Amino acid sequence: MIHLLPIALKSAWNRRYTLGLTLIAIALSVTLLLGIERLRQDARDSFADAVSGTDLVVGARSSPMQLLLYAVFHIGEASNNISWQSALALAAHPAVAWTIPISLGDSHHGFPVLGTTPAYFEHFLYGDKQPLRLAQGKPFSGQISGLFDAVLGAEVAARLGYQLGDRITLAHGMQEHEHEPGHAEHGDKPFTVVGILARTGTPVDRTVHIGLAAMEAIHLDWRGGAPIPGFAIPPEFVKKFDLTPKAVSAVLVGLKTRVAVFAMQRYVADYREEALLAVMPGVALSQLWELLAVAERALLAISALVLLVSFAGLVAVVLAGLGERRRELAILRSVGARPRDLFALLALEGGAVTLTGALLGTLLLTLSTAALGPWLEARYGLVLRLAAPTLNELQLLGWVIAVGTFASLLPGYRAYRLSLADGLTPRV
Repeated sequence: MIHLLPIALKSAWNRRYTLGLTLIAIALSVTLLLGIERLRQDARDSFADAVSGTDLVVGARSSPMQLLLYAVFHIGEASNNISWQSALALAAHPAVAWTIPISLGDSHHGFPVLGTTPAYFEHFLYGDKQPLRLAQGKPFSGQISGLFDAVLGAEVAARLGYQLGDRITLAHGMQEHEHEPGHAEHGDKPFTVVGILARTGTPVDRTVHIGLAAMEAIHLDWRGGAPIPGFAIPPEFVKKFDLTPKAVSAVLVGLKTRVAVFAMQRYVADYREEALLAVMPGVALSQLWELLAVAERALLAISALVLLVSFAGLVAVVLAGLGERRRELAILRSVGARPRDLFALLALEGGAVTLTGALLGTLLLTLSTAALGPWLEARYGLVLRLAAPTLNELQLLGWVIAVGTFASLLPGYRAYRLSLADGLTPRV
């Protein structure tokens, strides 16, 4: 069969224009198939990398998914807050090493604003337990002297063009477009950018960070989610008030030892002062990803169907070309080629086109990842990594080549049935 390979390649080259279009279709289909597989895996990794080293996320009793999405991904709304006294009780528990209280609800040009303490920059980890790093500036101190300091995520700074020392104003609630009629702002209390975090590929990049006291300060003259009519407290006077928060959205908890996590969950569930819920981030993330598995499988099925259409095109092109190649095949028979050689010849052609398309598709995916990866990370926070093909991707490539070669057996069988007499005296 090896001696047929040069003949198959030369024959394919003579029909390079029609086969080239089929080759492009297969390459694009392979790119789509592998791209969805890589996107699925990288999206799962990005999900899992959003928080690391946090043993429990504690919030008001609600759905674990809702609490995780709000506290970690800043998506949706909290069903309720938890009191500051409960947050202090959690921090004082003997099994707790550290806590990070967080308060959400405001925004800046569509980016969520997170009120927290300096412990956030010390204990919050992402990815493979990587700490937050500042690309520029410093974290806010949590002191009254730096009350209106803000630290920006990398994407916030990049998208809005902020630098250290710039002044920004926050808006009440999550709004995509500010300065629109009826949109309430905290414009009388501007913040100064004192730090910009290094990119993490997590929701941290799309977050504006301020102190809990600052979050309390901008709402001193607000009641029920709206400013009090005819009453305003200038920023220079807010420091005279007690800025201890009354409630927070959630608390991230790190334990002294992981074996205490279930005991701590029971403590939170049995907490008598208010109804609380403690969620293990890893478990909740796995459950959340299972909810997305249907869409994940649907995308893979669609890409597989596109690939099958490309293979159908390959079979159609080869079959359509058999009518023009009947004399060529007859000449091969006349010089000693056996019917099984013709079968092998067309199977080799289809296999070669499939293999070339698979390799081109893999190359195109690599180039696309290199070109679009930074843009996807900056725009959507999705990190696409340049890496060698994974085992799953290699298995998909193996299936592509096997199915493409199998599809080539049909025109090969048709050529096998062509007789020498039929090739020399074609019907008109």
